Amino acid sequence: MTPAARLAAAAGLLDEIGVGTPAEKVLTRWGRGARYAGSGDRAAVRDLVFDVLRTRRSCAARGGGATGRALVLGLLRERGDDPAAWFTGARHALPPLTAAEAAGGRAPEGWEALDMPDWLGPALRESLGDAAEAVCRVLRERAPLFLRWHERRTDAGAALAALAEDGIVAAPHPLAPTALVVTEGARRLRQARAYREGLVELQDAASQAVCAALPAGPGLRALDYCAGGGGKTLALAARGAEVVAHDADPARMADLPRRATRAGDTVRIATPGEVAALGPYALVLADVPCSGSGAWRRQAEAKWRLTREGLDRLIALQAAILGEAAARVRPGGRLAYATCSLLREENEAQVARFLAKAGEAWTLEATRRFGLAAGGAGDVAARSDGDGLFLALMRRSG
Repeated sequence: MTPAARLAAAAGLLDEIGVGTPAEKVLTRWGRGARYAGSGDRAAVRDLVFDVLRTRRSCAARGGGATGRALVLGLLRERGDDPAAWFTGARHALPPLTAAEAAGGRAPEGWEALDMPDWLGPALRESLGDAAEAVCRVLRERAPLFLRWHERRTDAGAALAALAEDGIVAAPHPLAPTALVVTEGARRLRQARAYREGLVELQDAASQAVCAALPAGPGLRALDYCAGGGGKTLALAARGAEVVAHDADPARMADLPRRATRAGDTVRIATPGEVAALGPYALVLADVPCSGSGAWRRQAEAKWRLTREGLDRLIALQAAILGEAAARVRPGGRLAYATCSLLREENEAQVARFLAKAGEAWTLEATRRFGLAAGGAGDVAARSDGDGLFLALMRRSG
């Protein structure tokens, strides 16, 4: 595919995503059906689609509309490229610009220029203070690729050397002791020996930092109550904890047994009925469903689908899960509440409501924000920070 043909393909896919079809589903279906597209083409089209999704409001303003064609036009203008050089109609390129398209478009303003919904902007400013706009700008960019090296099977130097064997260049990242940030060769990771043998695992650096802050070690019985894909489950197991994984939707954990086997760790996957029977636990982690605002570099379409009503429903669900998870903690044990949200409503305010209701039964030991949620994202170094995560650690009276 020519570069112009890739832009045309991206425009068509953006039209499908625009009517509500999840981006991953659209891209997977296209990749399977587009036999003319090589691996490089599929990767390039995917990058284009997500570049637009991260900057959809500003692309729509500059392109003069919300169609896939207009969004691609806006992306080119955002990058400073001449759209006429790409909209040629030749060799599967998009048809030439109309006079209205050539003359249309405008510079985005306010929260639009930061690619953030207007209703959400004030809440971000209240949560992040002076860092809010800088964080929004970073959320418009691609997220770095982070790996976690397995601390019972290797060390940072050996993991880096193993990755280098397959042309993958990485470096330690200061956000977590086990974090590596990949700088070259990211697309080779799935075939790399270090990955296939479980020496490294995909995990955001801030997510690793949350796990490193938890009191887990050999023999500690822990419950990952909202395990999802199991990234934090595996990080706790790598430290020797005896981890039980649970999720309200067991399908989310479908890949966890294979990942645990690759890592050489033992993880117990529990049905809802088994969770109580296997407890109580010294540590319960409730990594609750949330807005995902701290991870919008990687899950950009979620930013545009979140509504005030949807956020209120999430906050109510978080409170319910927090109560359920607390009931599984043994006396003297700890409850860890975590989100990948930037919003105070989902973080500090949620914890304050729980503690006010719990009275003397629980004590707050610490709250921390990691990655972009910590603020100060205005400098260049912040662009390689992890997602914006929040952690509250509470202790049950013994």
